[in-house]
Amino acid sequence: MNKMKKGDHKLIQALNRSKILNEIRTNGPISRIDLAKKNNISPSTVAAAVQELIKEGYVSEVGTGSSSGGRKPILLKFNPDNHYLISVVITNSYMNVARMNLEAGILAKKSYPISGLQGDAVTDYLLVVLDEWIGQLQDMAWCVGISITVPGIVGNVQGVVHYNTKLRMSNVPLKQIVSERYGMKTWLENDMNSIVLAERRFGAYAYPNLLYISIGDGLGSGILIHDHILRGKHGGAGEFGHTSVNRSGIRCECGNVGCLDGYISWIAVYSRIITAITSGRPTIIHELSEGDISKIVPSVYKEALALGDKLARDLNEEIAEHLGAGIVNMINMFNPEALILGGEMALGNPELLAKVGQYIDRHAMPILRDGMAFGLASLGEEDKLIGAASVLLHDLFGFSLIEA
Repeated sequence: MNKMKKGDHKLIQALNRSKILNEIRTNGPISRIDLAKKNNISPSTVAAAVQELIKEGYVSEVGTGSSSGGRKPILLKFNPDNHYLISVVITNSYMNVARMNLEAGILAKKSYPISGLQGDAVTDYLLVVLDEWIGQLQDMAWCVGISITVPGIVGNVQGVVHYNTKLRMSNVPLKQIVSERYGMKTWLENDMNSIVLAERRFGAYAYPNLLYISIGDGLGSGILIHDHILRGKHGGAGEFGHTSVNRSGIRCECGNVGCLDGYISWIAVYSRIITAITSGRPTIIHELSEGDISKIVPSVYKEALALGDKLARDLNEEIAEHLGAGIVNMINMFNPEALILGGEMALGNPELLAKVGQYIDRHAMPILRDGMAFGLASLGEEDKLIGAASVLLHDLFGFSLIEA
């Protein structure tokens, strides 16, 4: 008989620990004996793992349960506030940093503009920001790690930002840089992947086959297939904005032509609004922005849309057509149980949701669209911070073979 290797034993211990912790988190208060029965783990293994989790502050005993005879079992509950994590969201225009509990609740947060920063300057500024946060923390022993999300092509295993066109980041080993500087476990993930995890764990879409599509400054998607993130070789799967819809279209920063990003991202829509205004086309957007083009933001566009502005409605119609075509392709390729629209251009834009839904009904394969849930993102303005937290918590509770 082959002996179990030391590494195999540690792997099983880690797996059992994660299963036990997640069971207490989701179904607590719960007794040790029920933990053993539900997870098919021996009582002695459960007892050892629970003792360790209590010592580390993740779990505590809370009263007793009922018993048909004999001693009443002691119940265990999860303590989400005894530990915390640091979430970092890097976008193309700002950084958000938050201290969060182990249920992705925000305890403190701050936003930092990064417009104009590119390349190494982004990394340098991130370290300045983290120095500020970590310098203020008095209880670092209770910090389980730092979780960072970035748009673009991200290799989560190696912890490398392979490619971000707008921030000019290329092959940046961000995970290593941060973990070595602070001596802490660090996670790095693509922002869209993090949000699809968050919607699955903390949002309104508890589906193992889930598509999240965001429309904001750019376009992106997170794809969950049988509860696994679809990544591709370099972590580049889901670059929805760089799928081509017009081979004679505009040249994109990525090198392609006619990318969807160039037609329906906020940057593209903003450019068309400015062109319309300068050409003299009447629109209430000019009044809502007080004649200051720098004040034309997605909320102003959506307000004009709600007021029936012709320009805004025409643009929304075009966006719906392009977006609908792209989404139908995604449905036909991935057959999701649910599809979520998020980002500034989608949230608070029920007309867009309705028009895209109509396009899906007309053009997607019936067997793939029928029964598919379709709606707006459910996590609100803090979705990216909750997403960053979800990456770390997915490993903490779900167990991963990827070493953080």
